[in-house]
Amino acid sequence: MSRPTGPGGPGTVLARLARPAGEHTRVAVVADPHVATRAEGTSKLFERTRAHFETALGDIADRDVDAVLSPGDLTKDGEPWNYEAVDEALADLDAPFHAVPGNHDVPKEGDDHDTPALGRFVERYTPEEPVARGPDGLSYRVRVGDLSVIGLNSAGTAERLTDSHEGHVEDDQRAWLADQLAHTETAIVLIHHNLPAVTAQLDVHRAAVEPDLADIPAMRGPEPLVETLAAGDVSLVLSGHYHLPTTDVSQGVREIAAPTTCSFPQSYLLCDVTSEGTTVRLVPVADSIGLETAHARRAADSTTARALTGVAAARLAAAPLVDER
Repeated sequence: MSRPTGPGGPGTVLARLARPAGEHTRVAVVADPHVATRAEGTSKLFERTRAHFETALGDIADRDVDAVLSPGDLTKDGEPWNYEAVDEALADLDAPFHAVPGNHDVPKEGDDHDTPALGRFVERYTPEEPVARGPDGLSYRVRVGDLSVIGLNSAGTAERLTDSHEGHVEDDQRAWLADQLAHTETAIVLIHHNLPAVTAQLDVHRAAVEPDLADIPAMRGPEPLVETLAAGDVSLVLSGHYHLPTTDVSQGVREIAAPTTCSFPQSYLLCDVTSEGTTVRLVPVADSIGLETAHARRAADSTTARALTGVAAARLAAAPLVDER
């Protein structure tokens, strides 16, 4: 199998990591598409979300990936018609698609629609025959090339986190995770919400640049989860949620937060694992005018959207954000 990984590869190098390392494995990460077919406007450019998602999948089809991973927020707010649009977009994808739900994919109090049962999410967007499945059914372990991918549900279910967009990993999920890590080498974890070090980047921006940046729903009580990840020697965590291309380390655990396909800088990640480590590239799904339009719309949408746009632009200007090799 011949897959370019050098300077001539697609997109911008976001990170060069020492781990994970192993036999060549390529995964695409498509985060927070927020597919909406009956809405428009906002900094998410709802009227373009389906097209951006389909563009990402179409480009990925030519990248010879072992799997497509998604840290969730597939839909605007879990509407049945938007899930149907996601299914239609995925229909021609040849590679396996493994997702975890985001906070906008699960039922919330105040929804004016009936969000499909989460069994549908399990059936459509998680591995058909995982190595193991977690206690909530939405978490799983699956083999992808030389990697063990552990999808971990932080977004909640129909019984918990229905009154909040915050994230949390329950004690039984963490116990299951610890058991999986004890029997796994070269594990990466796919999760929607972010670990503390990435969340702290917003606190730094708020203090230094944008004091009116709102508190964005974050992970509740993340320390036990981080301790479990660190004890299990997880080589990489892939997340979404903040719509930012960024990275940081929490208690020795490296996190790569993926950008969204819906708002600036509309992109997905292409991750190549080789014996030398992992190269993460950011691949746009819009042309220059599309990116400029999204930047302008997001910067003018609200104080918080403007702040996130500034952080995203700063991260892109500083790429690669880390080079461990």
